[in-house]
Amino acid sequence: MFFGFRFILAFLIAVLLRSADVSVATPNVLFIIADDLSNTLSCYGAEGVMTPHLDKLASRGRMFGRAYCQASLCNPSRTSILTGRRPHQTRIWTNAPHFRGIYPRITTLPQHFKANGYHTVGIGKIFHNWGQSLQGDPQSWSEPETNHWAAHYHDWYLPGRPYQMHFDIKKGPAVQCEDVPDEAYIDGRTANAAVNKLRELKETPFFLAVGFWKPHLPYNAPKKYWDLYDRDALPPVRYPGPVEEVPEIAYVNSKEARSYTDVPKEGPISPEKKLELRHGYLAAISYLDAQVGKILDELERLGLAENTIVVFLSDHGYHAGEHGQFGKWTNFEIGTRVPLIIAAPGMAEPGVPTNSIAELVDLYPTLLDLANMEPPGDRKKRAGVSLAPIIEDPDAEVKTYAVSQITRPLGAGPDYEVVGSTVRDSQLRYNVWMDRKSGKVLAEELYDLSIDLLNAENRIDDAEYAKQRKQLQGALNGLLHQ
Repeated sequence: MFFGFRFILAFLIAVLLRSADVSVATPNVLFIIADDLSNTLSCYGAEGVMTPHLDKLASRGRMFGRAYCQASLCNPSRTSILTGRRPHQTRIWTNAPHFRGIYPRITTLPQHFKANGYHTVGIGKIFHNWGQSLQGDPQSWSEPETNHWAAHYHDWYLPGRPYQMHFDIKKGPAVQCEDVPDEAYIDGRTANAAVNKLRELKETPFFLAVGFWKPHLPYNAPKKYWDLYDRDALPPVRYPGPVEEVPEIAYVNSKEARSYTDVPKEGPISPEKKLELRHGYLAAISYLDAQVGKILDELERLGLAENTIVVFLSDHGYHAGEHGQFGKWTNFEIGTRVPLIIAAPGMAEPGVPTNSIAELVDLYPTLLDLANMEPPGDRKKRAGVSLAPIIEDPDAEVKTYAVSQITRPLGAGPDYEVVGSTVRDSQLRYNVWMDRKSGKVLAEELYDLSIDLLNAENRIDDAEYAKQRKQLQGALNGLLHQ
């Protein structure tokens, strides 16, 4: 009997010691976010696009084929991801203001990990990077952020002044092709910083967020990534120009690209310039992929892959010539659908993709679930649903709809006049544009995506879809009034 008591006591002490060792009991998190990256990746079926490292991650993780952002613009999307709230809840619709100005005490995803014993680090563009505080969001991190603040056009190669951001230059061309090392641009330096940080933290429970600036404009990857593609044989776009049945308010007329000096401010963009821009976008994707590969290779070399949750995502989709547009800020499938890959320790059926509906607002509860962590006390205000069941079973479903919102006119900031809302189920997408003040419906769209994901034939007046249209209208209204 005494022996039995000693055995039980020893067992309890062992359990307590194990639970005290957080690095054993708790998985690390490597959170990698890209900027303006559509699903133009080889693992998502984009033929001819060179993304071997993300393909490898997809082969050992869960690739979500139906993942959607909540806003196809940087600040509202990243705010939604990192707070677990939709744009209509945060009231962050455009690239200003910063969410802390409205919710100073809100608990962000990395901030909650920090409060639960993790060393949290932000390298690169995690939150919105421009027009906000140079200090970033210090509440979220255990140490100051790095490589997180500038305008994208500051990331430029200047002979004699390499390996730095150039805050003293004005916005120039949309493309640059120079035979320089990866580190000539900020993403190469960010990848190296993340590799070094992994080495520092290998004995410490960590939440490491790495934010790459690419493939956002300007398209200025090193020349070796441009050389991966033949400009005369680039992967084609589904719609080379605007679609007649689509309301004009749905488009952006390449406004962001036109802000660069080598793209005309008005009128047609020449076929040659469109090819150059698309070439640059694909080169930037391959450059991004190579930087992600450096980090994932180091994670494996350090023996950390088996105890680290890896998340790769983009903040929103992007038109790189599709519909004749270059830019985001749309409610089309290509504007709202994003790459999302999650690789978790011990996950079932690694490498098997899923087509279950998912939203980026779901990442907050998902990572808490996978890390066995209780949510913050304000959890009732969060909109996401954990994707953990899909990590365990690619056929599982946790929601029926994905909702995104964006505003008009472009660049209006807090003075926007129109809200465009879109809801996606397994087959259809319904869009509605409403006047902010009166609530008047200005335009509607309905697309059948069951056969062609990028279908842009507007069926809003088709009697065949009247019942589905009404169902989607009701679902959208319900989700936006939760």
